[in-house]
Amino acid sequence: MDYLLTEEQIMVRDLARKIAQEKLKPIVAELDQKEQFPASIMKLLAEADLFGVYIDEKYGGMGGGVMELCLVTEELSRVCGGVAVSYAASALGTDPIILFGSDEQKKKYLSVLASGKKIAAFGVTEPNAGSDAGAIETTAKKSGDDYILNGMKHFITNGGDAEIYVVIAMTDKTKGQRGSSAFIVEKGTPGFTFGKKEEKLGIRCSSTRELIFQDCKIPKENLLGKEGMGFIVTMKTFDLSRPGVAAQAVGIAQGALDLAVDYSRQRVQFGKPISSFQGIQFMLADMATQVEAARALVYSVARMIDGGNTKVAKESAMAKLFASDVAMKVTTDAVQIYGGYGYMRDYPVEKFMRDAKITQIYEGTNQIQRSIIAANVIKESLVNSKKA
Repeated sequence: MDYLLTEEQIMVRDLARKIAQEKLKPIVAELDQKEQFPASIMKLLAEADLFGVYIDEKYGGMGGGVMELCLVTEELSRVCGGVAVSYAASALGTDPIILFGSDEQKKKYLSVLASGKKIAAFGVTEPNAGSDAGAIETTAKKSGDDYILNGMKHFITNGGDAEIYVVIAMTDKTKGQRGSSAFIVEKGTPGFTFGKKEEKLGIRCSSTRELIFQDCKIPKENLLGKEGMGFIVTMKTFDLSRPGVAAQAVGIAQGALDLAVDYSRQRVQFGKPISSFQGIQFMLADMATQVEAARALVYSVARMIDGGNTKVAKESAMAKLFASDVAMKVTTDAVQIYGGYGYMRDYPVEKFMRDAKITQIYEGTNQIQRSIIAANVIKESLVNSKKA
């Protein structure tokens, strides 16, 4: 389908595709097997200025938005979901600064993040606070001109490899969700260390680590927005970032579909390619339609956000929900088309299935997405009924 991309968007997409196909594809299996952070690819993406596609030009970015970020993420995901999330998670850590940072904070951090010289991460999830982001236990106590952080985050993408972290901590436990605040914490700050690196089912080359804070002192200038805004920062950030997860899911699904189509043309059974069998054709038709429908929804939501619409919780949740469910379905069907070979690591399609699963889980499980969508649909119905 023709999505009427601008010349600059086509350039961004094609550049990301070139890096993914020529530089990333030859080393995907090795990165996955060794669970090795893709530092060399991150460097190439930085040299191509792709870390700045969604950052304002006055901070050294390209001045694009969520759409450009989705295009890069999708192209990387067609080859490796782990590399794609390492790239996109830096945007997740950057978005709170874009949304809520002061002029001084933006000048200090956005330019270096746009250059890709440093990458970012977002620290919300804890052992007892996953989908319930309001249940965080990490604390930040005011002490003169500083805040003292204590606690732990886990399952943090880019943990240990990122240099700039946005961390959510409780500044007033008595206020519940309204008692959390957001802070910028730099790697190397005394009292800030890292725990174990997780061994995962998929996206194995991405780093997923614990963040540990033990009397970690950070200046009050590193508070994002105001005290008590942590939950708002988190939710608004996810509204902005969920289309990126959805784009990752679309890319993973497209990559698996590409492999399945190619294999079906090459695999011969009963004297003819399996692509000639109606059973396989119907599977491929459904897979292609699902991928295109997911892409259309993701691009639509991305453009909605870039157009200035700030009330996108429902639409962002829809994009993430639908695209990730499609990714799981399409990759599973791709493995089925490969048959026994699809289950073997000698063939790349099994990795797409492993990588797809996480898109249904992080940045809010799909059950949480359905709750968000339903709540907004019901609210809209009540508003419309009152107007009538």
